[in-house]
This record gives sequence, C-alpha cells and structure tokens, in this order.
Amino acid sequence: MIERRLKQLIIPRLFKGKAIVLTGPRQVGKTTLLRMLMAETDKKTLFWNCDEPDIRQKLSNPTSTQLQADTAQADLILIDEAQRVQNIGITLKLLIDNFPEKQIVVTGSSALRLSNTINEPLTGRKYEYNMLPFSSEELIDNHGNTEEKRLLERRMVYGMYPEVVNLPGEERETLSNLVNSYLYKDVFAFQDVRKPEIVEQLLQALALQMGSEVSFNELSKLLGLNSLTVQRYIDLLEKSYIVFHLRSFSRNLRNELKKSRKIYFYDNGVRNAILGDFKPLQLRQDAGALWENYLVSERLKHNSYSLFYGKSYFWRTQQQQEIDYLEDIDGLLHTYEFKWSSNKRSKLTETFANSYPDHTFMVVNPENYQYFVVGKN
Repeated sequence: MIERRLKQLIIPRLFKGKAIVLTGPRQVGKTTLLRMLMAETDKKTLFWNCDEPDIRQKLSNPTSTQLQADTAQADLILIDEAQRVQNIGITLKLLIDNFPEKQIVVTGSSALRLSNTINEPLTGRKYEYNMLPFSSEELIDNHGNTEEKRLLERRMVYGMYPEVVNLPGEERETLSNLVNSYLYKDVFAFQDVRKPEIVEQLLQALALQMGSEVSFNELSKLLGLNSLTVQRYIDLLEKSYIVFHLRSFSRNLRNELKKSRKIYFYDNGVRNAILGDFKPLQLRQDAGALWENYLVSERLKHNSYSLFYGKSYFWRTQQQQEIDYLEDIDGLLHTYEFKWSSNKRSKLTETFANSYPDHTFMVVNPENYQYFVVGKN
C-alpha cells in the first residue's frame, strides 16, 4: 500500500471540531484513504457510502434528532462520495454544530466543488484538501529514488493515476477507460454544457498547446465559440481537476507579459489519452512539453501537500525572454529552467537577474529532478 502524503496532514487535525473535506478527481484513491483511516484508528467508526440509495436518502434532509440516533455509537464518521447527496452541506453543518466531539471526514469528486453545496454552510467549519494522483514524492518514499528514476519515462507518458501505477502493462486500457468513463462526468452532470463535443475539442486543443501561453481569442476562433464561453469551459475543466493554470509574473518591467497564462494538465497520462498518443519519448516531438508538464504538476502536488504559502508563476517578456517556472516565497524568487537533455546548459537571463536581484536559479534535468519534485529549492 502506497502511503499518501495527505494522511500525514489529516491525522493531526482529527477531533479539532471541524470537518475534513477531501475533494479531487475520480479514481485517485479517496475511498482507499478513508478505509486506511478506519483500519488504523481505535475510535468507534461509522462508514457511509453515498453510492447506496438508502444512505443518500438518510443524509438528504435529516433532522438533528435523526442524526443523533444514527451516529450515537460512532466517534469517527466517514462519508464517501458525498457529492451524490442533495443538501449535503446542511447535513454536515448539523453534524458539526450538534456533535462537535465527533470527527466528520468527507470525500467527494469534483462535482462537490462544482455544485458549491458545502462552501457556505461549512464556512469556518472545515479543513479542505485536494487529493490528486500519486506524486513522485509518494512513489519515491514507497520504493526508492533509483527505481523511480528508472520509471521516469513511463511516468511522463502514462502518468500517475493509482490504477495506472499499480497495473503495469495495462496503462493504455486503464487511461482510455478513465477518460471515456470519468473525465467529463462531473462537468456534464453539474453544469450547463450544451455541446459536450466542444469540451472534448477544447481539451484536445489545450493538450496540443500544453505548456504554451493560451489565447482565449485564438481558441474561440478555432472552436467557433465566443471568448467568454471558452473561459467558462476552461474554468470548469480546472474545477474538475483536469487542467490548471500558471499566471505570468510581473512586478517591475514595462515589457513583461502581465495577463498571460499557461495551461497544464494534472496528469500526463490523461493528456496523452486525450490525444490517443502513447509513443515512447524517443519517438515524440513533444518530449520537452511532457517534461515541463510533469515537473510543474509534480511541484504543484508537493506544494499542495506541504501547505505551501508562496505563489507560482512563469515569466516572459515581449522580446521572448523567459523563465519556465518561478516561486515567490516571502519576496525571494526561486527560478527554474526545465531541460529534458541533461547536456543542455542554461543561465538566467540578465534582464530578470538585474531587475530582481533577490533570486535563486536552478536548471532541472533528468539527473537532478528528484531534488525539485520533493520540494527542495
């Protein structure tokens, strides 16, 4: 069993008078994490699986009296697939307010985030975390630096979803099922998406532009949509944990790009499945883009699980001077260039170095990448 970093965050926050809410894409191991908590605790536990119709009915509109009767014998209450319950936010509020001595842990897919049913009722009453596919750090902790480095090219092509990692040799089938069965499910179920095929075309366009600056106007022309609709669809894809963005960094220079953004995928395997392209790296034209996406997404996972309070950006000027990735931590800028070839050298552009003297610089390549993905500057 691969230990999840989120468990280390959750355990110290148990029985602090707040619910713990775990959201994230489907099939990343949220239910498995709940069962691990249940197996390792000495508290009396109640597990509610909201895939069951009677459980959904029980939790849809209960009174505090009903909840008291149902939870009387439990100290730890685990609620799985909570997005399937109507009015789940109100039910959770009743549980927390009336039984503060009990601990509530809730999981939900991105639909819980899209439906926005918990934010207002649980204001000030929850710790909320995102659970993502396996991180490089988790896999390194599980089977060591050397083995994970040997598997790097497979990770870049097939990604890090638990079933993909745990079933070597079945990656294509697993990813195809994931994309066809789960990827768009929450978006289509909870939002007014009138042309689902447009969302798929948008994702294909984003997959081809991965790691490049994104123009809403260009995408709108390509898809025959207005720019606001393209922005709304991308926002839905972000809330569904399919893609995320980095904004451009700007503080001093007049020629810095101030409103630009790059779009990345949370998982390389999902991106390649959308394009139907699982060729090995040595046969690909997009190895550099896959390397950049892998590193940025792995750093995002590390920062998410480490309660990182800095900001992440890329940097570029109108003259095409650029930095792949930077983090602003208390005014110190940590800058990184990503090179798939370990033989390629790079140095920080003098324009940036002179404008922002409080900085560090690192070239990240396959020889030293583990230092970056486990969160060292």
